[in-house]
Amino acid sequence: MGIALNEQAAMVAEAFVQARRTARSLLDYPGVPPVDLAGAYAIQDRAIAIDGRPVVGWKVGRINPPHDSRLGDNRLSGPIFADGVVDAAPGDVPAMPVYVGGFAAAEAELLLHVAAGFAGPVPADDAGTVAIVDAVRLGIEIASSPYAGINADGPAVTISDFGNNGGLVRGAALPGWREIDLCAIPVRTVIDGVEIGAATAATMLDGPYGAVRFLLTNLIARGFDVSSGLWVSTGAITGVHEVVPGQAVTAQFGDLGEVRCTIAGATPR
Repeated sequence: MGIALNEQAAMVAEAFVQARRTARSLLDYPGVPPVDLAGAYAIQDRAIAIDGRPVVGWKVGRINPPHDSRLGDNRLSGPIFADGVVDAAPGDVPAMPVYVGGFAAAEAELLLHVAAGFAGPVPADDAGTVAIVDAVRLGIEIASSPYAGINADGPAVTISDFGNNGGLVRGAALPGWREIDLCAIPVRTVIDGVEIGAATAATMLDGPYGAVRFLLTNLIARGFDVSSGLWVSTGAITGVHEVVPGQAVTAQFGDLGEVRCTIAGATPR
């Protein structure tokens, strides 16, 4: 990457970080939008460094056709910062902030934890992936960006602002998860009492374990140390459902449990 591109990435990254810190919406993309994965992740990596908060996990999202063929990958990733994670015991209904005037959505997801000590190589199949995972929890990813066009402008733009992650509700642990077919769990997303989406993780490419393999490959290629353990929000199971402050979201995972939250407007931090 040349000096001009480095400067452009730094400018965009700084604009996104400041907009998030001040909870200020962005009417336009703050610079020249990236057109490929290298440019998109260069902005994201720079923004992570500028932001400075500890990263405890990563969200994985899908890159749909025809963008997957054009970009050369079918998934994307973005950091989940420690102060954006809320643990919710059964019955808890935390308020999750989103950027008013920007983009906001809620997604029912399975959360997998890669155990500390992983040193590679990345497993080639589900059995090998199970061996490096030490916990599974039910969750809701809050996708939010100060820029309203983050998804409409395509995956490279989505990647450039932290993969459109705004927070994570980490629900109950899933006991006996090694004996459960994660792709067979019936999942429903309910907003304000109305079912908005229903599906299983079987529709998600090669499933939650495949999302873990993608993420580890992605992070290692970008030079991140993955040996301390990390959470993986493995992808929207029932879809990306837009939300506004004041709404109530419930993610139901069959008879295994549910995760709930409300949506609130973000404030400066």
